[in-house]
Parts: sequence; structure tokens; C-alpha cells
Amino acid sequence: MHSPRRDRSALLEQVPFLLVMLLVAIAGLRILQYHWRQGAAIIGGALLVAAILRGVLPGVRAGLLAIRGRPVDVLSYAGLGVLILFLAFTIADGPFGS
Repeated sequence: MHSPRRDRSALLEQVPFLLVMLLVAIAGLRILQYHWRQGAAIIGGALLVAAILRGVLPGVRAGLLAIRGRPVDVLSYAGLGVLILFLAFTIADGPFGS
């Protein structure tokens, strides 16, 4: 049987992941509103937030953000975040407009 304290602790471990997913949901909303650059920039920012959270939180507190080892996770999240931000800020006059 689970104790309420254990259930609360397990839920709190997922707060970093939920924060990142909230940012991605906001980005999706902006993309659906035809503001794809803003949406892409928010996704890039969400990945950078994931990199920071994964870097500062211990593995047991990082929840679903912990996929591989800490260095691999941080580099992967940060690299993808920077790449998406670069694309969002540099693509001009693409098929999706401004």
C-alpha cells in the first residue's frame, strides 16, 4: 500500500517535466495561432529550461527529464534548444510566412 507522503514525493519529482511540457503546450498554441516563429522560440526555450533543470537537479528529482546520464541529457537538451532557437530566428520568408 502506498503512503500519501510517497505519492506526493513521486508527483513532485515530475514537476520539472510538467513545467517543460507546459511551455511546449504554450508553444503549440502559438503555432496553431500561426505564430510559428514564436512557437519555435518557446520550444527552444523549453529545451534550454530542461537542460538547466537537468543540470541542477539530482537524478531522483529530475523525473522524466532524466533519460541518460546527466552530461548527455544536458548537452542534448541544450544543443537541440540552441538549434531550434537558431532556426526560429534566422529563417526568413519561408513557406509559413512571418
